[in-house]
Amino acid sequence: MLHVAVVGSGPSGVYTAQSLVEQDPEVRVDVLDRLPCPYGLVRYGVAPDHEKIKSLQNKLRAVMEHERIRFLGGVEVGAGGVSPARLRDLYHAVVYCVGAATDRHLGIPGEELPGSWSATEFVSWYSAHPDSVAHGFVHGARTAVVIGVGNVAVDVTRMLAREAAELSPTDMPQGALAALADSKITEIQMVGRRGPSQARFTTKELRELGALPDTEVVVDEAEAALDPAYDDPSGLPAVQRRNVEVLRGWAAAPPRRAPRRIRLRFFLRPVELLAEGGRVGAVRFERTVPDGQGGVTGSGRYEDIEAQVVLRSVGYRGVPLAGLPFDAASGTVPHRAGRVLRDGAVAPGEYVAGWIKRGPTGVIGTNRPCAKETAASLLEDAPSLMARVVPGDPLAALRADGVAPVEWAGWQSIERAEAELGASLGRGVVKLPDWQSLLAAASDHAP
Repeated sequence: MLHVAVVGSGPSGVYTAQSLVEQDPEVRVDVLDRLPCPYGLVRYGVAPDHEKIKSLQNKLRAVMEHERIRFLGGVEVGAGGVSPARLRDLYHAVVYCVGAATDRHLGIPGEELPGSWSATEFVSWYSAHPDSVAHGFVHGARTAVVIGVGNVAVDVTRMLAREAAELSPTDMPQGALAALADSKITEIQMVGRRGPSQARFTTKELRELGALPDTEVVVDEAEAALDPAYDDPSGLPAVQRRNVEVLRGWAAAPPRRAPRRIRLRFFLRPVELLAEGGRVGAVRFERTVPDGQGGVTGSGRYEDIEAQVVLRSVGYRGVPLAGLPFDAASGTVPHRAGRVLRDGAVAPGEYVAGWIKRGPTGVIGTNRPCAKETAASLLEDAPSLMARVVPGDPLAALRADGVAPVEWAGWQSIERAEAELGASLGRGVVKLPDWQSLLAAASDHAP
């Protein structure tokens, strides 16, 4: 019997476990996660109003309830937890699906001012991630700037503009819902350093901004037209062409009076966050111009945009996991077809899948072929891997080491507690927002 540990229970981890049990009728998989809850970014990264995408949890649940897959939550791997070397003692193979856990920084003066956060910090707050520290993200703010023009930037912009009545049916934690209900933000500017044809959002996400009630979306046609492809998008790939068509429609629309306004800005590069009263008060941007090679160059002309809230959404980056090799340039673990490389040589029994393997690219579905490749490599290596003796039940050894995993019954107990919390608030399911409440709920296994 081949015993495999998969570290990470997001889509890449679940798809890896699924590929393994589907391709080998003998393999058993333990899916380990630092959190007591499974599903990774599907639970803690997908916007609460994206119910269709969040429903993917049902498909992931079906995989996790396979008789040869076991969930072990609340298990830290790496520094301060179970080391990769110890996992290698307990399992024939270990697959690391740990994602890209940090944000890229702008690297400009004032970035650390109060009121300036990464988009991920904001997402973690409204998604009830237990590591999130309660912040007054929107308290006292009138205007917000979102730096970046990808889907995460669109998500946080939309959350800033949503009304509480629209968010109440979601699983958003009560504290975040109350704070957003009290928000006085009436203007949000989403800003990119390049042109409309190079924006990274998908058309479906972009159109959702225009469907927000009581919200006007504004595009400055003269600014957008600095992009040569704006006037004639016919030569663009389909997604970019549709994006430009949506933006052109908004630019041509007559102005209307609405309680909130979203401005989509282009060809502006942030150079400094300006302080006011000890916190961020504005963002200074430099106007950029196309350089003729797909990039932009600075023009030496500047514009200050007022903002009491600044959210940067300029990409993710993998972080080193103690005990594993790491390529700092790419933010990934070196590998060959998913096999971890140590000093250029394949490390027997160690594998990677997902963002830590290929970098933070693609959509949720991109993880499926990535996981299949890694699983195929692992199963190809299985005969040699099984030559090594490992404990019959790794869980017993982990418990002997002082690890107290949250098993599937504990996760189901968390789900019941969240349903009960929602019912008590007159809402649907409402997420528990902190470690204490999650672990307390997990300890109650009563049906």
